[in-house]
Amino acid sequence: MKYKLEHGCIRVKDLEKSLDFYEKALGLTEVKRKDFPEHKFTLVYLSDEDNNFEIELTYNYDTEKPYDLGNGFSHFALTVEELEESHKRHIAMGYEVGDLRGLPGENPMYYFVKDPDGYAIEIIRAR
Repeated sequence: MKYKLEHGCIRVKDLEKSLDFYEKALGLTEVKRKDFPEHKFTLVYLSDEDNNFEIELTYNYDTEKPYDLGNGFSHFALTVEELEESHKRHIAMGYEVGDLRGLPGENPMYYFVKDPDGYAIEIIRAR
C-alpha cells in the first residue's frame, strides 16, 4: 500500500491577505478553488511549480476573531536557494521574520516568517 502526501489545511481570517502572502512572499500559485456560499466558506489550494503538495486555505465567511492556533501545530517548511536574499526580502515586505539560524554547531540554514494569521513558515536553504 502506497500513500502520497496531498495537502495540509489551515483556517484563515482574511483570504485576500493570506493569498497575497502565499503568492507574493512564497511564490505559491492557486491551483484550485471551491466556493460554498450556501455553507459560507471557500477553499483555496496553493502549490509550488512541482505541485507535489498543496496548502489548503479554508476561509469561513463569518469569522470575526483571529483563530486560536494552539500549541500542537508547528509549521510548514519551504526551501529556497538564496536564503539570505529571501530573508531580507521578507523583512522588506513587512512580515514578522525571525533571525537566520542553524542547528547546534551548524551554519545558518533557516529562518521563520509568519503569515497574516500567525502561522509559522520555515524557510530552509536548499541543498
